[in-house]
Amino acid sequence: MPFINRNRKRFLTFLLIPLLSAVQFFTEDFILNVIAAVLLIVYVAFIIFLRDSIREGDIPYKDEYEEDSELDAEEGEEKLYETDYGEEFKIISPNKKIEVSKAGDIRAGSSIGGKNYFKPPDLKENFVRIANEKLPENIGHDEHFSFILEKILSVIKEAYMAHATLFFWYNKRKNKIALESYASGSTDIILQKFDVEDDILSKIVLKEEPELLTDIPENAEKDVIRYYSKPQGIKSFIGVPLYYNEQLSAVLAIDSKVIDAFGIETIYSLGRFVRVISSIISLFDEKFSNTQSEERLKSLLGILSANKKFETEEELNNIVETSIKSLLQWDVFAFITFSAGDNKFKISKVTNNTSLKYVGEYSEIDLNDTLTGKCILTGLPVKVDDTAENEVPRYTKNEGITFDGSFLAIPLTYDEQNFGVLCFESLKKNSYTNSDIEFLKKATKIFAYIVYSYSSQSLLRSLLTNDVETKFLNQNAFISSLKTELEKSAFMEIPGALVLIQIDAFLEEGSLFEGDPFPKVLKSIVQIIREETNKFNIIARLGDKLFGIYFFNTPIKETFLWAEKLRIKIARKPIAVATKQTTFTVSIGIANTTNKTDVEEVMYDAELALNKSIEKGGNTVKSI
Repeated sequence: MPFINRNRKRFLTFLLIPLLSAVQFFTEDFILNVIAAVLLIVYVAFIIFLRDSIREGDIPYKDEYEEDSELDAEEGEEKLYETDYGEEFKIISPNKKIEVSKAGDIRAGSSIGGKNYFKPPDLKENFVRIANEKLPENIGHDEHFSFILEKILSVIKEAYMAHATLFFWYNKRKNKIALESYASGSTDIILQKFDVEDDILSKIVLKEEPELLTDIPENAEKDVIRYYSKPQGIKSFIGVPLYYNEQLSAVLAIDSKVIDAFGIETIYSLGRFVRVISSIISLFDEKFSNTQSEERLKSLLGILSANKKFETEEELNNIVETSIKSLLQWDVFAFITFSAGDNKFKISKVTNNTSLKYVGEYSEIDLNDTLTGKCILTGLPVKVDDTAENEVPRYTKNEGITFDGSFLAIPLTYDEQNFGVLCFESLKKNSYTNSDIEFLKKATKIFAYIVYSYSSQSLLRSLLTNDVETKFLNQNAFISSLKTELEKSAFMEIPGALVLIQIDAFLEEGSLFEGDPFPKVLKSIVQIIREETNKFNIIARLGDKLFGIYFFNTPIKETFLWAEKLRIKIARKPIAVATKQTTFTVSIGIANTTNKTDVEEVMYDAELALNKSIEKGGNTVKSI
């Protein structure tokens, strides 16, 4: 069809030539003949000129290396024009290989989408550093959330070209607004709590709806915006509420120094950011609850472990401190126990994770006009959300504590008796909740029973005169008996000697002996000592590996020979430990007690002789 239409136009164009020529034959008027001749010449010349210009010079110039796709239609595609027979033309290029750009060939400075760009040499390093920024180490759950919140606020600030982006918590019970985090170049932002009054933040809290200000007068800025210490020239402000558990919990706000910087659409877009933040809060809350429950369970199971022994006050304090670490977040922990000897409550253990001054160990508790004293007297927990607002001291009237925060005291009561207090202190205010108190009241029953058991055992030990394991006299009973024997010997003018025997150090690692070998070693050595002594000797266990023997009416030379005989017998006695046979040695120190009545002097001489024996490498006998 295009070919037929084109020929029809050509036929009509050339039909005008014979018409102009026929005018000269059908008229004799000279003027008409001249006009027809001139028109015929012009018309023919115009046709010839137009045709030649199209052939020779009016085709736009094309680069000989240009892709053929611009001249030839793709296969199967209908051509937009046709040429006359014999008028086809081809572009002949000397380069037969057509270059095609690929995605992998794009380099810095190349053209993409019609625009040139420059790739910085450190582009990847900077992006990786930002994208893979690690969370700070050794921080708690709240610090993790603050870190992520700070990054979100920075993104919001850059997205809206704001002067500052801020996140406030709202405490409904105390009716206060507290700044949690912000992103701004200003150093005049106030990090404090604000009472709900008539400013723009308070209006958001009271109405529980977004607020938008587009032109804040200069003289009204300090009254409308209270989180700056001095005017900043803020002109625009927008704030939106954040809901958590269907209650208003926080406010997200941004401001700008530009008039009419924000609009209604900004409120809707900030609503999406609020939804993201509330989701993060929910995830952190759920994760923290699960993690805290696991840690608390692990702590309680740890203190109930069967291999834990509470034979000394130090062991008791250490296990309580270790178990308490995962039960609650704290910066300072203090463990108060009742001292039966002094009949007073004292601080047995203090763990201070801060560099600030705190009360020292073994300090006596003032029961009157102190927080811990109130806890002891009433048997009820004491919680202080802000110690700066509380003038009552924690432990003593002159304790000298210089920092403020939150304080919590939990009494250890069992069988209607108070055995001590667990004290927690945090640098953060409002750090402890009522749910924490309820949990600790139940959990501390275990600690109270442990302290009760330890106190009962200590009391029973003080009433006993014999060591439970060896059946020898204990230290207190031995000192009392030794004092009597020295006075008796001095009065009768008969000789005597004091012998101290200590088991030499040996490897106690389970990997070598497949268990603790000391009980078997102790049993074997006690048996030998019992075999080598008689009913006239006073024998005592003075320490874990230390024994004392008093020889009545025995010269020191005979005592020395007896000690050598005992040393050799113990060294030659094989002891079966697990699947191995081995031997152990002792060091012995002897002091002469003839005409001496001072127990401390005699003990000092015996200890001096024992130390000399140990310094020789053990398995020796020394006397003074």
